[in-house]
Amino acid sequence: MKFLVRDKIFDIGDDYWIEDQNGDKAFFVDGKVMRIRDTLEIKDRSGRSLITIKEKMLSIRDAMTLERDDEELATIRKKKFSLLRDHYRVKLNEGTELDVSGKIFDREFKIEYDDELLALVSRKWFRVRETYAVDVVREDADIALMIAVAVCVIHMAEKEDGRVGHGEG
Repeated sequence: MKFLVRDKIFDIGDDYWIEDQNGDKAFFVDGKVMRIRDTLEIKDRSGRSLITIKEKMLSIRDAMTLERDDEELATIRKKKFSLLRDHYRVKLNEGTELDVSGKIFDREFKIEYDDELLALVSRKWFRVRETYAVDVVREDADIALMIAVAVCVIHMAEKEDGRVGHGEG
C-alpha cells in the first residue's frame, strides 16, 4: 500500500498529514519544538502516538532512535562507508537489522530485511516534485515502522547536509 508524503514541509516543528493512496489521512507527523533534541511523533488518525523519533544524545556518530510505548524500538545510523548510494542501518532492539539504501535526497531508496524488499520510497510516481510515496510492499510489514524509518533517514540526511532546521532547546 502506498502512502503519500508532502516533502516541502519537512522540518522539525512542522506538522503534516501522510495520506494513503486514496487521498485519505492515514498518519499525522507531529514535529516537536522547544526540545533539546530533534523529535518527531508519528500518530494515527485519532491522535494516538504510534512511533516517536528522537535524536540520540551522546552518540559518536549521528543516530536517531525510534520508540513505541515509551520503549526503544530501534536505532538508526548512517553506515560509515558508501560510495554512490546512501546506506543506513536500522537495528531493532529484538536483534533484527533492516538496511536502507539508495538516493535519499532524490527520495529513491528501499528498506530491506535480509535482502527482501519491505518498502520502496520513490518520487517517480508523482508529477509534483514535493511529493514522494512510501510503498509498503510486504503485507506483514509494520506500516508505521516503515514510514518512521523513511521519515527518519530523510531527516538525518538533510540534517547532515544542513538542509533542515531544528527545534530550539
